[in-house]
Amino acid sequence: MIDLNSQLQAEVIKALKSLYLLEIKDLELQQTRKDFVGDVTLVVFPYLKASRKGPEQTSQEIGEYLKEHVSFIADFNVIKGFLNLVIADTVWLEKFGEILKTENYGKGEKKNETIMVEYSSPNTNKPLHLGHVRNILLGYSVSEILKAAGKDIIKTQIINDRGIHICKSMLAWQRWGNGETPDSTGVKGDKLVGNYYVKFDQEYKKEIESLVNEGLEEKEAKEQAPIILAAREMLKKWEQGDEEVVALWKKMNGWVYDGFDKTYKTMGVDFQKLYYESDTYLLGKKVVEEGLAKGVFEKDPDGSVWIDLTAEGLDRKILLRSDGTSVYMTQDIGTAIQRAEDFAINGMIYTVGNEQDYHFKVLFIILKKLGYAWAEHLYHLSYGMVDLPTGKMKSREGTVVDADDLMQEQIDTAKEISEELGKTEGMTEEEKTNLYNMVGMGALKYFILKVDPKKRMMFNPAESIDFQGNTGPFIQYTHARIKSLLRRAEKDGLLEKDFNASTYTSLAGVERELIKFLVQFPEVVQVAAEELSPAQIANYTYDLVKAYNAFYQQLPIFTDENESAVLFRIHLSAQTAEVVKMAMGLLGITVPKRM
Repeated sequence: MIDLNSQLQAEVIKALKSLYLLEIKDLELQQTRKDFVGDVTLVVFPYLKASRKGPEQTSQEIGEYLKEHVSFIADFNVIKGFLNLVIADTVWLEKFGEILKTENYGKGEKKNETIMVEYSSPNTNKPLHLGHVRNILLGYSVSEILKAAGKDIIKTQIINDRGIHICKSMLAWQRWGNGETPDSTGVKGDKLVGNYYVKFDQEYKKEIESLVNEGLEEKEAKEQAPIILAAREMLKKWEQGDEEVVALWKKMNGWVYDGFDKTYKTMGVDFQKLYYESDTYLLGKKVVEEGLAKGVFEKDPDGSVWIDLTAEGLDRKILLRSDGTSVYMTQDIGTAIQRAEDFAINGMIYTVGNEQDYHFKVLFIILKKLGYAWAEHLYHLSYGMVDLPTGKMKSREGTVVDADDLMQEQIDTAKEISEELGKTEGMTEEEKTNLYNMVGMGALKYFILKVDPKKRMMFNPAESIDFQGNTGPFIQYTHARIKSLLRRAEKDGLLEKDFNASTYTSLAGVERELIKFLVQFPEVVQVAAEELSPAQIANYTYDLVKAYNAFYQQLPIFTDENESAVLFRIHLSAQTAEVVKMAMGLLGITVPKRM
């Protein structure tokens, strides 16, 4: 396929040399804004010194030169210091013909590069919630986009399966659970364990209040409450390998893993490798001890181990407590090293919220100071938190929006709206169920992923499921509309007829706009991969679908007297559907054939 941008750059450089004796090696061209006529825009202000003329006259001269000397420049117009160039229809038709011949259009060339992407990484003391949903959808989509850009991807998570927070759930179940299990209660395993995490917090607050009433300061009461002392004792027993505690830990974590698996299946995401904090924290402790011996770390009089990063503009960070127990940083050191030993990776991306920005700055510096060359290729994909109209979520208080409940609500709402709009007529019950799941999950995923990852966002479930506007269901409905059109074309035998894009010589405005969007797709995939931003894909797809709907509404598909026009528009529709399907697939969203 012709690299139109590079070729046009070369022609503009020739024009500047011919007109003004100006020697330049490269220049920047922009896509013409939607409210102006043109395809590519040259900003002429940097060349006024050489032309010794005003911006409009300079633009006019360059435009006339290009129209005369460059075969694919059909026309131009000048808006102050902006030269808008119109590319000939033959070029767009040639590009469309090449798109049709390109297998797996939009996917980049295979690169000898392997990237590990970490996402989800939950604690085993509670179910996944809305905050996890953004993390998981973002990590999964970034993985798929990088894969489409030509990289090999390893999807992974670190499961935080040990620590005081895990022991809180265990202790509460031990005291108040009366032996209940997911099977005996019918409650999903992760939710059952999460209920006891909330129960612990409720009892803990009661004990704190009681101790304060007895005269203790609140800070001291929090430290001396019998229930927190018991949880700490349980953690020590776990680290010492106490058989009873370890057995309880394995049993309750097993319930949680079963629950997580069900949630991931509904969400449509997967992992190739799982890591567990209970395994990697020991390696982390060993590495910290080695770093201490090398002088990378320092030990305080109380026996705790720290790293001093004040020279880097940060502060001191603890790595081992005075009693020898590890912290999150210790575990993350061990996990990173274990991963580098397990896989020949060229980079590692951590999908973690922006409240952990400081943590990852410190982690990456520590790994570099320990002498690991691969530490130069670690990246924190930092994203903003998700808010709800009702306010902030708190796991301990049980005020989180459960991921399973949220997904079911989306699916139920999709069912309700689809039935109201009459979009399920003639479908079997199985087809209806699949559609509700497709639309509900598509609405959720698209609403979250269309927002730039760096931005904090407000998730409004009611707004996400709308068949109009920048939503998943709007895009899904357009795909279904195109598929319906193609079924008619197949029935009429039109898809069997020979088609050559070059036989269609004159494009309507909406046709050329649609082709321009299709041409952009491979570049959009590459930009999204470079920026690690599914929002690039989401908003491109919305623009593509809007362009298709304008085309669909303004031009007849089957009733045009010119058969070549009919065939062209059918194939243009088919290619649009293919790009929509692939683009939405990069967001983890499936699109329906009927709706």
